[in-house]
Amino acid sequence: METVIGVIGGSGLYEIPGLEEATWQRVDSPWGAPSDAILTGRLDGIRLAFLPRHGRGHVHSPTTVPYRANIDALKRLGVTDVISVSACGSFREELAPGDFLIVDQFIDRTFAREKSFFGTGCVAHVSLAHPTCARLGQAAAQAAEAAGVKVHRGGTYLAMEGPQFSSVAESRLYKGWGCDVIGMTNMPEAKLAREAELCYASVAMITDYDSWHEGHDTVDITKILATLAGNADAARKLVADMPGRLGTDRGSCPHGCDHALDHAIMTAPDKRDPGLLSRLDAVAGRVL
Repeated sequence: METVIGVIGGSGLYEIPGLEEATWQRVDSPWGAPSDAILTGRLDGIRLAFLPRHGRGHVHSPTTVPYRANIDALKRLGVTDVISVSACGSFREELAPGDFLIVDQFIDRTFAREKSFFGTGCVAHVSLAHPTCARLGQAAAQAAEAAGVKVHRGGTYLAMEGPQFSSVAESRLYKGWGCDVIGMTNMPEAKLAREAELCYASVAMITDYDSWHEGHDTVDITKILATLAGNADAARKLVADMPGRLGTDRGSCPHGCDHALDHAIMTAPDKRDPGLLSRLDAVAGRVL
């Protein structure tokens, strides 16, 4: 199988040095319109697709991001490995603004989003015990280190609904739960990537200490943007380094991400909704 890298992130990342044959491509999805056109090209000979999560110009809030259409569109482009890059607040002193964290666990506190491709007419249950791909996360960590970033490996991401930032009470609660970072966009993104049998790695770029920290008791968007601007170059270098680490030929994922649906679909074949099945052609076509 050919490796095709998908990157979901913010503005600045699509200015990837060395991206050849770069073209903004519209992808139709039965789950609605993706956040934006997708920038496709080749990097060191490997196909790459970049999707601006909020759309160019930041037109989507965390709640209105069309997560299902985004993942479906990447799948239709042949993406095998998804690297999610997002800004996050930190619940740990040692996770300082400017650092990167390779997330390996999530707590989902969102409530206003469609979280599955499946439902009435075709029910499926995938495992999210390990919601990110360890192989892909390892490669992302190595690429970040090569870019000169301080990288922390392994941590729990608390996904909140937003778009408002946390109250002090909420921030202290989540810190007390043992969470490491807080963000608004990785859920249901990671869940949908698993349902689509895509390897998924989450790179959290630390921008602030949320509101629990006595010396930083409010989240200042201007400071966040300044930190993000400082991290943008490192994030681009991380992305540019990934093709060399993943290689052109991709074997089966050793963690089973690409076979997540093997035993997941519960609805009997004669009870399945043809309309829903037609929408699942890219996501679940391998098993349907």
